Amino acid sequence: MLYEYERDHGMLAESGSPAVLWPLAVYFGLTLLMVVGMLGFTYFLGERHRQRATGTPYESGMPPTRSARLRPSVDFYLLALFFMIFDLEAMFLFIWAVVVREAGWLGYVEALVFAAVLMAALVYLWRLGALDWGQATRRKKQGDLEE
Repeated sequence: MLYEYERDHGMLAESGSPAVLWPLAVYFGLTLLMVVGMLGFTYFLGERHRQRATGTPYESGMPPTRSARLRPSVDFYLLALFFMIFDLEAMFLFIWAVVVREAGWLGYVEALVFAAVLMAALVYLWRLGALDWGQATRRKKQGDLEE
């Protein structure tokens, strides 16, 4: 209804004209002003500490006992990667579940094939030992390799 009124009274502008782009320019300008303002306020009003202890890391008020520059095990990265992969695949299955009636039998077969590939990947990772954690499983793997 509003569109027809604007069209009939010549209030619509062509896309790319300044009449259409000025709200975007105002929004961009206000956002930039807000960011600069917040950074400026924190710079001028923030406290400045020059003590040596200010730069040392701590957690829960405890002094550090060793370097914070530790290299985490690759298992953490693998677990995060597996989680992302299987989480995204679960999202795809959820989307399929939403449109299951429109997809029909062909969509059902495609979802079965997709789930079968997921299960094959999970079994492969499990058999490979990529999902095993802890010292006991590592010792067992090393023992199998030595024999």
